[in-house]
Amino acid sequence: MSKEEKQAFFSTVCCLIFLISGKTIELMDVSFYPLLFVIAIVSGGWKQTFEGVSELIHEKTLNVDLLMALAAIGACLIGNWFEGAMLTFIFCLSGALEEYATNKSTKEITALMNLSPSTALKLTPDNKTIETDVNDLIISDLVFVPKGSAVPIDGILLDDHSSIDESAISGESIPVEKRKGEEVFGGTINTGQAFTMKVTKTSKNTLFAQIIKLVENAQSETSATASFIEKIENSYVKIVLLAVPLVILITHFIVGWSFQESFYRGMVLLVVASPCALVASATPATLSAISNGAKKGVLFKSGKNLEQLADLKAVSFDKTGTLTQGKPRVTDFHALDPDPLIPRLFASMEAQSTHPLALATVRFFENETRISNLKVEEKAGYGLEADYAGYTWSLGKTAQYTEDSEIGDMIRAWRNDGKTLIFLSKNQRLMAMLALIDLPKKDTASMISYFKNENIHTTMLTGDHEGSAAFVAKAVGIDDYYANCLPQEKTVLVQELKEKYTVNAMVGDGINDAPALATATIGVAMGEGTDVAMDVSDIVLMKNDLNKLVYSHRLAKKLKRIVKQNIIFSLTVIALLIISNFAQFLNLPLGVIGHEGSTILVIFNGLRMLLPLKDLSSDQNDTKCLECPLYQVSH
Repeated sequence: MSKEEKQAFFSTVCCLIFLISGKTIELMDVSFYPLLFVIAIVSGGWKQTFEGVSELIHEKTLNVDLLMALAAIGACLIGNWFEGAMLTFIFCLSGALEEYATNKSTKEITALMNLSPSTALKLTPDNKTIETDVNDLIISDLVFVPKGSAVPIDGILLDDHSSIDESAISGESIPVEKRKGEEVFGGTINTGQAFTMKVTKTSKNTLFAQIIKLVENAQSETSATASFIEKIENSYVKIVLLAVPLVILITHFIVGWSFQESFYRGMVLLVVASPCALVASATPATLSAISNGAKKGVLFKSGKNLEQLADLKAVSFDKTGTLTQGKPRVTDFHALDPDPLIPRLFASMEAQSTHPLALATVRFFENETRISNLKVEEKAGYGLEADYAGYTWSLGKTAQYTEDSEIGDMIRAWRNDGKTLIFLSKNQRLMAMLALIDLPKKDTASMISYFKNENIHTTMLTGDHEGSAAFVAKAVGIDDYYANCLPQEKTVLVQELKEKYTVNAMVGDGINDAPALATATIGVAMGEGTDVAMDVSDIVLMKNDLNKLVYSHRLAKKLKRIVKQNIIFSLTVIALLIISNFAQFLNLPLGVIGHEGSTILVIFNGLRMLLPLKDLSSDQNDTKCLECPLYQVSH
């Protein structure tokens, strides 16, 4: 519990104690009972009164705190000591709850900060470890991370493998298996064996530090609705302060009420017309939603972006690494000869190359026995060549075949699907071929389906050729796609969509996506993408999980519903209480309970944004997608 939160609840408890004591003494008919009510008012309302007066003096603005202080003083002036003290107590209680709501929304970030270790075990040149401050680590330092310890800083794994719990940055509870050369992030937990890592970033530039900075900035920036409410608060309070004396004068001199009754009704009006609940309608809910997203690995840079997301009408996606896995995969294999040597040659020859296509081919033939001591020569502009069993074997993207044959038709069909072809020839005679393509992620189809069900237009923008773009568009069911796009062309298309649909989003991960991300109403960066993309975006998905985008949209829609509920409820309560006051059957205690009770309900309603959303079941869609013919390898 923070200092401010403790102070707010201490003031509330003191106010309640003196309120009960005063009422008890009053029932005992002891003359000094008003003193206890005054102490209750001072102990419970001094902070709000001080803030209201300070804001009036320094910023020349009026707020609801000052209204409540004046209402309590007015109640005491007409002898309603208990009502004045009760008003202060409930107002103090609602303030303490709002303080709790604000602090509750920041606890996830505090917990994240506590996960970040302050020291690291640095390896010296003589292979000894010394404990050093994380801030003193520099790039290329070697750090030892024991099992169960937090990774102190961003770096590269130097050992063969380990298991890392990255839930603090991605929201994914299942540990991630890391292999040699892969990146590990500060603030994550080593759940595998102890390992050594090489530092690649300073402590201020780690992914973990960026997360904390982004969320702290988001919590300091209010949403458009909250900003609007704050702007009208000053004018609203002025209207209430002007209306109260007018009501007192009109009801006394024109309507004919007694001055005591008119003044009493004026004090009730001062209480019930105060916009406490209205002021609390948006901010606690927005802060809670930002914290909810951070816990799930979604970073909103401001409440404004979160609010805009609820009104999304169109969303554009980059293809490679965003909608797709970013790595080619073998989809088709066809051998013209049943010789078992053919798969072995594919695996053995490609194993000597580091090209992404070669790695995918080796992965496809991983169960084949390698040919030992096979000498492979790289032929510039063609591919690989090797002499084996008295023949010259060639592996590359070109081959001799008859165009009007069955093989020619198959090759054309594969190329029309946007696939990359690899041919294996023996003495220039085609023996086998395989096709590769960058396949969509398993959750892409279900994500696109969600947005289409929400009547949100989906578009894919890619620099890849027409065939590859058409393949992915067909596989995931996207509405439109544009192929062969340069970065500036992506930007123009995003601008056109923005003009057509008003609120649009762009999702990408590369440097070439940065201009389009900045142009869209909402830029969404994939967390495993480039730093530039994350810098210019409005929302960051810390894990390359498109389901997090769906979660973000659902979170934004829920926030919009809750804020709308709060605003309608608070205005309705104010209207009913004002009408009841002029009907002369609403007394000050009931006015206090109705008004401040509505504020408390609004705050609690906003706190519902801290609750995780129910996961949408996409397993069926994903399985169906993975089982479709486009994903199957044909032999």
